[in-house]
Amino acid sequence: MAEKKQTSRVIAQNRKAWHDYFVDEKYEAGIALYGTEVKSIRNGAVNLKDSYCSLKNGELFVIGMHISPYEKGNIFNREPLRDRKLLMHKREIMKLGGLMTQKGYTLVPLSLYFSGKNVKVEIGLCRGKKLYDKRDAAAEKQANREMDRHMKDRSRYD
Repeated sequence: MAEKKQTSRVIAQNRKAWHDYFVDEKYEAGIALYGTEVKSIRNGAVNLKDSYCSLKNGELFVIGMHISPYEKGNIFNREPLRDRKLLMHKREIMKLGGLMTQKGYTLVPLSLYFSGKNVKVEIGLCRGKKLYDKRDAAAEKQANREMDRHMKDRSRYD
């Protein structure tokens, strides 16, 4: 039997999460969507900027993820900012819930992508950065840019 090749295509990324948090672990979760939401996601009309995950009654939800209404969806469109259920194994949800309450972690969606025909969310178990951490990260990024620039100039004249 021929195997189907799983391809993944990134739709949206949450770059603000990498700026505001230290990402300790990453998890993959499915997401419960309606048809017009999937069509809108295929058009790239999704924003993860201020979204986060929350645990309610033993289920994991993503809150604040904006999926624009599908332009041809008329009455079948859903609320753009509604809470959407994430699909994970129960033991993973319980483990994440325990870490969130004990150690003060936050669950943040990092990216949204297609895995085959399914929409998946990559969520990160994150710790918040302080202002000085953000400054250190910006300074390190700038130093790396400077080193790359000098190395490029140096190799040009050798």
